[in-house]
Amino acid sequence: MKKRKKGMAVVASSVLAMSLLSFTMGTHTSAVTQSVSKNYLIAYNQSLPKDYQTEIKNAGGEVVKAIPEIGGLEVRSSNPDFLNQLKSSGNIVAANSERFYKMDDGEPEGVTPDGADGKPVTLPDTASYWDLQWDMQHLTHNGDSYKIESGGTETSNGTIHKAVVGVIDSGIDKNHPDLKANFVGGQNFVPAGGYKGNLPVEKGDPTNVTDTNGHGTHVAGSIAANGKVKGVGPDLGLRAYRIFDSSGSAPTAPIVAAIIAAANDNVDVINMSIGGFDNLKYFVDGTRYNDIADVLLWKRAVQYAIKKNVTVVAAAGNEALNYADKKSLTDYMNANYADANTVYKGVAIETPGGTPGVITVSSSNKWSMDKLAFYSNYGNSFIDVAAPGGDNGPLYDATRNLSDRDFTYRTLSTWPTNLPPSKATTLTPNYAYLHGTSMASPKVAGIAGVIKAAHPDFNPAQVQALIKKTALDYGKKGHDELFGFGEANAYTAVTSK
Repeated sequence: MKKRKKGMAVVASSVLAMSLLSFTMGTHTSAVTQSVSKNYLIAYNQSLPKDYQTEIKNAGGEVVKAIPEIGGLEVRSSNPDFLNQLKSSGNIVAANSERFYKMDDGEPEGVTPDGADGKPVTLPDTASYWDLQWDMQHLTHNGDSYKIESGGTETSNGTIHKAVVGVIDSGIDKNHPDLKANFVGGQNFVPAGGYKGNLPVEKGDPTNVTDTNGHGTHVAGSIAANGKVKGVGPDLGLRAYRIFDSSGSAPTAPIVAAIIAAANDNVDVINMSIGGFDNLKYFVDGTRYNDIADVLLWKRAVQYAIKKNVTVVAAAGNEALNYADKKSLTDYMNANYADANTVYKGVAIETPGGTPGVITVSSSNKWSMDKLAFYSNYGNSFIDVAAPGGDNGPLYDATRNLSDRDFTYRTLSTWPTNLPPSKATTLTPNYAYLHGTSMASPKVAGIAGVIKAAHPDFNPAQVQALIKKTALDYGKKGHDELFGFGEANAYTAVTSK
């Protein structure tokens, strides 16, 4: 058993790694000074002991969620000394007080929410938007990859899916005309009232995966849309694991539980357009903390999925940070998340992108083979491949003037039929232009899906190797910090010998 750290950690949970590039963090309060009810994340030594319920109860806590496959617990307690009460347990490796990241309205400060600075993108009412999908045209060699492998077979009785992609996200609009043929079910992990109990719209129905945000539906369309817009594998199956509540936030516990559930459901690929940072040493009111439990449970969940023959893909994040420059990551956390009582001094770890075994994806754009999208994280030994996530065009990249943004350089995909049009990007119902590493990651998940459809005997290592081998060598020749092994491509992958 690993030696348990003396400091108990505060969890840095995950946020959507999407076109909504600005994140805000929940107010931190020290676990030892507050007597209000709080949630905690606990990592046991590989498996849960038989008496874990008693142990938690004796420390003044109540189990919210047990994840026995990876020895994890989510616990609620109003005992201000709860973490210290657990220190006597020889079975606990680490325990953390949960903290939320939360996304805001998605635009830089001062930008009105009426779409493209008052110049919304509108789409014609036509049978196909293929001509507007520069990313899919590029990825599929103008649709040629579909003729070789589309991810399934269409019959008079419906589509037979040769591979299924699990989308761990904000849900999916299963009634969207471009997605309904490929939707095969899912699970909702959001409790009644949402994670903070103040959202009446959240009923806690485990079968309700309705997308209340739009992000998950856009991601799903990039993987397997088959209608006015197309995904990488238009006949792949889609299974939704809804982990973000209607506020757009989530702690770690339901996300790693969703990874376990997807693996147990025998999906072939998992996509996580999610990103957040954990820190291995920081101080709150002079007391040392770390995020060991959080990092451990991410690692265990990913390895559990891989052992179940699931390929795991994740977004690199949208902070424009060099992951290899550890000081810059710590500086970023202090600049964005520290306060008068909190200071970060340790190594920051991006999760899930920095988790071993994950295919981590940076975001390329339409107009350059040398530059990533302006927001994309990068770094040697961090990025595996890039994929088209879009941006605001070359003029904006040069000036960073909001009035120079061209939203058609973003990526077009499905938008929920149950939600109003996306005000941030388009006033056209059911479709939206978004950009972000969230839009890049599902392209690689779709490629992994069609590879599995073509080669059902491939294991995750073989799928990952083929994606890297067939990536287009953008940026510096050979492996580089921006594109990794290159920009992933569906056509080169399915035509590889």
